[in-house]
Amino acid sequence: MPRIFDNIQQSLLPALTESLKLSNRADFCVGYFNLRGWRKLDAEIETWAGTETSRVRLLVGMQSLPQEELRALYSVTHTDSALDNQTAIRLKRRMADHFREQLTYGKPSNEDEIGLRKLSEQLKSGKVVVKLSLRRGLHAKLYLLHRTDPINPIIAFLGSSNLTLAGLSNQGELNVDVLDGDAAQKLANWFEDRWEDRWCLDIGAELAAIIDASWASEEGVTPYQIYVKMAYHLSAEARAGLSEFSVPKDLRRELFEYQRAAVSIAAHHLNKRGGVVLGDVVGLGKTLMATTLAKIFEEDYGTETLILCPKNLEKMWLDYVQRYGLRARVLPTSQMLLQLPDLKRFRVVLIDESHNLRNREGRRYRALREYIEKNESKCILLSATPYNKTYLDLSSQLALFLKEDTDLGIRPEALIRNLGELEFARLQVSPRSLRAFEKSGYADDWRELMRLYMVRRTRSFIIQNYAKPKDQPDARKYLEFSDGRRSYFPTRLPRTVRFALDEHNPTDPYARLFAPEVVSVVENLILPRYGLGNYIHSKPVISPTPLEQKQLADLGRAGKRLIGFCRTNLFKRLESGGITFLQSLKRHLLRNYVFLHALENGLPLPIGTQTAELLDSRFNDADADADMPTLLELGLSDDDISTDEAMDTAPSSDPEVPIFLSEALLKARAAEVYADYQGPYKKRFKWLRSELFEKNLQKHLRLDAGAIQGVLQRCGRWNPDTDAKLLALHELIAQTHPTEKILVFTQFADTVQYLEQELRARGISRLEGVVGSSSDPTGLAW
Repeated sequence: MPRIFDNIQQSLLPALTESLKLSNRADFCVGYFNLRGWRKLDAEIETWAGTETSRVRLLVGMQSLPQEELRALYSVTHTDSALDNQTAIRLKRRMADHFREQLTYGKPSNEDEIGLRKLSEQLKSGKVVVKLSLRRGLHAKLYLLHRTDPINPIIAFLGSSNLTLAGLSNQGELNVDVLDGDAAQKLANWFEDRWEDRWCLDIGAELAAIIDASWASEEGVTPYQIYVKMAYHLSAEARAGLSEFSVPKDLRRELFEYQRAAVSIAAHHLNKRGGVVLGDVVGLGKTLMATTLAKIFEEDYGTETLILCPKNLEKMWLDYVQRYGLRARVLPTSQMLLQLPDLKRFRVVLIDESHNLRNREGRRYRALREYIEKNESKCILLSATPYNKTYLDLSSQLALFLKEDTDLGIRPEALIRNLGELEFARLQVSPRSLRAFEKSGYADDWRELMRLYMVRRTRSFIIQNYAKPKDQPDARKYLEFSDGRRSYFPTRLPRTVRFALDEHNPTDPYARLFAPEVVSVVENLILPRYGLGNYIHSKPVISPTPLEQKQLADLGRAGKRLIGFCRTNLFKRLESGGITFLQSLKRHLLRNYVFLHALENGLPLPIGTQTAELLDSRFNDADADADMPTLLELGLSDDDISTDEAMDTAPSSDPEVPIFLSEALLKARAAEVYADYQGPYKKRFKWLRSELFEKNLQKHLRLDAGAIQGVLQRCGRWNPDTDAKLLALHELIAQTHPTEKILVFTQFADTVQYLEQELRARGISRLEGVVGSSSDPTGLAW
């Protein structure tokens, strides 16, 4: 009875290697040969002499793909014509290309490299001879082992295993051994007939050359050669863009060389993939580049452009449209819901500040996505900060013009490598789709994806690659316009302006604010409003509705990140300015009491936006709690608050007067705020029943409120006349640089408003304050 080898109960590889040890030559016939699979057999072959009586002859069939076979079978023009020399050479070249391509798959290993080098040596020494069977498709899998045994000179293994790692040991197969002498001889004769066939061509030299030219080469590849090859492939998109698209002459005069290159590359992405992200850092001219890109498509393809932008950039975009004769409509994003449904077809949609459109559940996002899909519009996205807290920020912007199952041509290889192919398949997503990348948390995957859709450069990149003079590293760098004018990069020389801070002086406001006790309070705040998911009641009296369940689940996902952002933001506001920090504490305190008012009276809690970008000053220069009426808006000024009722009449300019908000006053103001929330501000919030939360929520709100009260009482009222930081800035403006233009950057709108007010009060009249909500920041900049 023959033995059965299925690679499950019994593997073919051990039986084959044991038989090779007892043999002096072998003949293999397979439909498919994997070069890296040879290392499983090379040790047994190495001892052979490489003569006709001591070598391996390997016959490889020209196996076709199933779809090719099916097409040929049912072709109406099917012929059974004989081979000719030209066809044989073409088939041999095609098979050589296939072997070369094999070595581009997967990650090379040391074992693979050693095995391939050994195969190359054995091919050159004649220990292994490889031929291609070209006459017809050959799927046979036969292993013949010859030995000097008068009783059983030939052992054969016949079945389904190709000469691959999987076929020999891992993959489910079906093979049997043939020990009968007559049957084994007939199989040997069958092999000999095909080996001696006229259209059986030797490919051994080609295989050795392929291995020697690959990463397994004995000589190796120099780092410079690797660099050049990588640069060639990575620059393919850029080279295609530069050769396909040219900048219109009237705009060409306006652009620097680096901008012209960016526009051509972006045009290639936009034309090939339907969308592009212009992600250059702030100050490199994205607006002009986007205008030029829209103009190229207008002239080349007759398109019109819809420009969507924040309201405060509308005037700037209208100016660009008029100045460059762009056939375009400018629409503030705040008007999208009202106007998009009835808007005519624009084949190009330009979205400024595209990072603001990250919420796929938002009404504006859905309306824009539907418009783009309905009109098959190409998208130009502008954002210096396209990525905020998760990679989903990027995919959400790409999803404006990409369907989730669109074939992107690439896979999230880092994710697949770490999960394994089988585990990745269980995710049930198309491997080359946007949905597949959304499963990945690996930066390498997202870099590879965004390489296809984003053009992004930094100032240092521009200086290094485009600035002149390039041959003088220490010379002042400049860019040159087409008419020869120069634009010099400013030489940045940071200098520190110091202001006095006396930590031993109890009247120094910054000494009080920066005291370890204040820092400790901020570090130990519980911040329960930003971690509401930690207080969800496990067994409420009335179970949550499906809508409430979804809202509660959202709270749970947001928690830890929001708490961390909030704490960091408080420290940033402390660094920005004392008045800014104290304003945040007051707002935070009152907001806690608003929640306490709801919890103590069994009223629903007002849940604001629970996303981290709300607290990230890169995207929001207002206080996270400033969407509520502030203390001053409610009539609660510094003159109304003190340690006791007797101090209500204390002069507000006295820095020593401590701030303390009485319980009764806070409760009254919280009730007024809550009434406003349920009135004109109701749609700003989601509302959840108080009984869905545990009692610990009240306890932690009160603990934080007490800690904040302590800081306010310790630090006293803010007196600008003792603000050393403000006074140092005033001196810099009024005395050190009285006639020069000065730009002051700060993270928070509260600081801007404070500085503008106080500098004007000190006689600086020619100044303007600009915040995120300013109606025309471009005009003010000019």
